[in-house]
Amino acid sequence: MIRIAIVGGTGYTGVELLRLLAQHPEAAVVAITSRKDAGTRVAQMFPSLRGRYDLAFCEPQQAALDRCDIVFFATPHGVAMSQARELVSAGTRIIDLAADFRLGDPAMFERWYKMPHACPELLEEAVYGIPEINRDAIRKARIVANPGCYPTTVQLGFLPLVEAGLVDPQRLIADCKSGVSGAGRKAELSLSYCETADNFAAYGVAGHRHWPEIVQGLNRASREPVRLTFTPHLTPIIRGILATLYAPLRDRDADLQALYEKRYAGEPFIDVMPPGSLPDTRSVRGSNTLRIAVHRPPDSDLALVIAVEDNLVKGAAGQAIQNMNLMFGLPETTGLQAPPLLP
Repeated sequence: MIRIAIVGGTGYTGVELLRLLAQHPEAAVVAITSRKDAGTRVAQMFPSLRGRYDLAFCEPQQAALDRCDIVFFATPHGVAMSQARELVSAGTRIIDLAADFRLGDPAMFERWYKMPHACPELLEEAVYGIPEINRDAIRKARIVANPGCYPTTVQLGFLPLVEAGLVDPQRLIADCKSGVSGAGRKAELSLSYCETADNFAAYGVAGHRHWPEIVQGLNRASREPVRLTFTPHLTPIIRGILATLYAPLRDRDADLQALYEKRYAGEPFIDVMPPGSLPDTRSVRGSNTLRIAVHRPPDSDLALVIAVEDNLVKGAAGQAIQNMNLMFGLPETTGLQAPPLLP
């Protein structure tokens, strides 16, 4: 069994990790931390997990993290990097669901996250955790930077086009919509029911933290520098991301459907849908599946890609467990094969 600790387990990502790990045959969650809620039992805070865990939240210093095989950090930015040196020196592997290890340039991290990086020497070895891109490196990694929810959808949506050089990478547009859970489990006026229900609004237009992460990833796949216009929106749903992606084609005769089917052939969690499909967020709710449909609008030189995922699963906790499976030599589908929820 893999001995697992979760640091910061009281948020939506933390409870999603708990939900998924409860049905994982090789996972044993032995510690879960929260300074604010230390002493509270997991099943008391999350009644959905009654009968699944006999654990209470504890103070981080009481969790013996260095005795675990792996630690998931479901924490605010800055926490994982403050403990990474000690843990990897003890032989404990790390999956960080925040942004501490996503950006390879410490100056870029400081610019977007307003704090200096605490262990820049570990950035070079940290592996960016999209299995469909970095599967082999993830298997050997001591530190995995679990991607953001928007970056997962946008990168996997654009990837086949950019890798093949079929589009102008200087003119990419990502028009994305997210459910409210993407903002985290916290009390904030702008995220309250009266503010979000019956409403639909753009945000982060002047600059969103996921933009440099997306551009970094696409630049690694592209033969030319990438420029991206990225506009996120908040929708009045709980879970889900829908990304509508636009890219100017260089070859209007290219078979885009065949390109996507070939690139993602054999990928257990990427579903390239039939021509003409319009994937929606409900079709992936609660699952680790990302669905993609590729279109050619009439009288246009654009490729139009629609990609959907559950932001808490493939966009966070599910992808983290997919990475853990790779790191410990398990089939990467282990514990992640439940179909989406409907309705």
